[in-house]
Amino acid sequence: MGIQFRKREKIDDDSWVNYSGGGASYSKRFGPLTVNSRGGFTIRGPGGLHYRGRWKGKK
Repeated sequence: MGIQFRKREKIDDDSWVNYSGGGASYSKRFGPLTVNSRGGFTIRGPGGLHYRGRWKGKK
C-alpha cells in the first residue's frame, strides 16, 4: 500500500497516453480489444466480463 500516481491523456477517440510513477505508456482500442505499449491487452465482453493478459514477456 502507498500513494500511487496515474493519469490518462486522451489523444484520439480510441487512443491515449498513460502516465504513472513507472513512466509513460500508449494504449489503443480496436473494438473490444485494447492493447498497450508495455505488452498488455484487455478483451471486453458482455455484462462487464473482461480478460486481461500479456502479449509479450514482462521486463
